[in-house]
Amino acid sequence: MYEKFYGFNVKPFSKTPDPSFLYMSKAHREALARLSYGVEEREVVVLTGEVGCGKTTLSRALMDSLDDSYHIIALVAPIFDKGELLRLIALRLGIENPSTYRTELLEEIGTTLFDFYRRGKCPVFIIDEGQLIPGNEGFDELRLLTNLQLDDANLFSLVLMGQPELRTRLMSGYFEPFRQRIGIQYHLSPLDYDDTREYIKFRLERAGRIAPLFTEEAVEVLYRFSGGVPRKINNLASAALLVGMGRELERIDRDVIVDVARDFDLISWKSH
Repeated sequence: MYEKFYGFNVKPFSKTPDPSFLYMSKAHREALARLSYGVEEREVVVLTGEVGCGKTTLSRALMDSLDDSYHIIALVAPIFDKGELLRLIALRLGIENPSTYRTELLEEIGTTLFDFYRRGKCPVFIIDEGQLIPGNEGFDELRLLTNLQLDDANLFSLVLMGQPELRTRLMSGYFEPFRQRIGIQYHLSPLDYDDTREYIKFRLERAGRIAPLFTEEAVEVLYRFSGGVPRKINNLASAALLVGMGRELERIDRDVIVDVARDFDLISWKSH
């Protein structure tokens, strides 16, 4: 709707995790560098961050950067039931009719992983929403999976992503055996004010607009209400563009952001 009015080729603040719209703040560059290194070294990597900070988009950028020597298996924690993680991994590795017995299942997975190794392929397991892994059994299965290594080489890389609750769960003494397998860990923080301003500018330019659109005061208020969380920035900015078009505004000003924040119940209607 507002694309033509403001001169965009595409929507600048889409909610989909498009790697081409990934703004590489210092924290995002650091996170991607650690993810890439962890995968290259076939390590267990844990990436945490608040909802909407860009973890999933980073994982898409990571996957896009990997060549044919990697075999990517992306999973979302809620899609598997308790005790089903290893079977799902076996299926994604191409094992037909995997065993229902854990010992045999692990042997089948180990044999397949070694076959990948001999062919020069590195399986990369990327599990999103790791904080939702059911019970303790899911982490027990991941720990058993990490046992399937050679004496002098790892057979795969595991990237486990989730909200801060994932870090909290892993700090429990019960998970010490699995925690010892983690080679790299990073927590992705929200953007600061300078990065929020650059983030907005970056996405506007990616969408085809070079001329400034949000006033400095609008960016300041947008940062205050979003807390620097990219997804919240996108929600507020996208709604602001709709309001701006409706009011036929050439620039998005502070008042527009305040009105949008009220619509999102971020401030009361009596506040200003």
